[in-house]
Amino acid sequence: MPLVRDYPESAVLIAGGTSGVGLASAFGFLAAGVRRIALLARNTERGDAARQALRDRHPEAEVVFVPTDAGDLDQVNAAVGEVRSALGAIDVLVNSVTATYRPELLHRTPPADLAKILTGQALPPMHLTRAVLPLMREQGGGSIVNIASDAAKVPTPGEAVLGAAMAAIVMFSRVTAIEAKRDGVRVNAVTPSLIAGTPTAENVLRDGFSKALFEKAAAQAHLGVAEPEDLASLIVFLGGPGAAKLTGQAISVNGGISAG
Repeated sequence: MPLVRDYPESAVLIAGGTSGVGLASAFGFLAAGVRRIALLARNTERGDAARQALRDRHPEAEVVFVPTDAGDLDQVNAAVGEVRSALGAIDVLVNSVTATYRPELLHRTPPADLAKILTGQALPPMHLTRAVLPLMREQGGGSIVNIASDAAKVPTPGEAVLGAAMAAIVMFSRVTAIEAKRDGVRVNAVTPSLIAGTPTAENVLRDGFSKALFEKAAAQAHLGVAEPEDLASLIVFLGGPGAAKLTGQAISVNGGISAG
């Protein structure tokens, strides 16, 4: 049988865990009973602040922060090794990493920016999944949750290249799920749209084309624009025993902006 640990026995690694959905997920896992958790992010100051906030609320938990650029494969491999040594295992990996991006129509996007947008968005979760997968296979189980976007599913003006990157993450997750299921490893994707109260939302709602685009999207969220905690609830579920037979899915949390 696949190894499926309950929250108190699980070691959790969250890339992009110092703000937004990643930090909300860290709080969610600790509230669910997780007692070993590691955060990866580039900004050391924000990482130290996030670690302290988590420790303040859950002083009984072991919280580790490793400064890492998830776009750098060598840094990713080193960080995963450090986390495994510190926590003793990695049972859950959450990839909540994103590069700064503002939607823009393709004919207005400089051709030289295409590769940077594509690789900057798509490669980090692939790097991290590839680094952690052998460890999970070795122990006989684990859960990987990749955060993508509804741009993977819904053709949206201004998101041609971003949508291609998000679709790459979703298909990568699905194929990896099929490959890894025989080793007890589950891989799922979460595909939000606009998420209130995040740096990305502030960026896209600032002005111009992206502001009009996402204000229109927000008006379609009749159940309410999603907040980081809404995503975190699903991510914590996917990382736990309740989702032991759920893999290869791409699940939208978008307040009703779209269905699919």
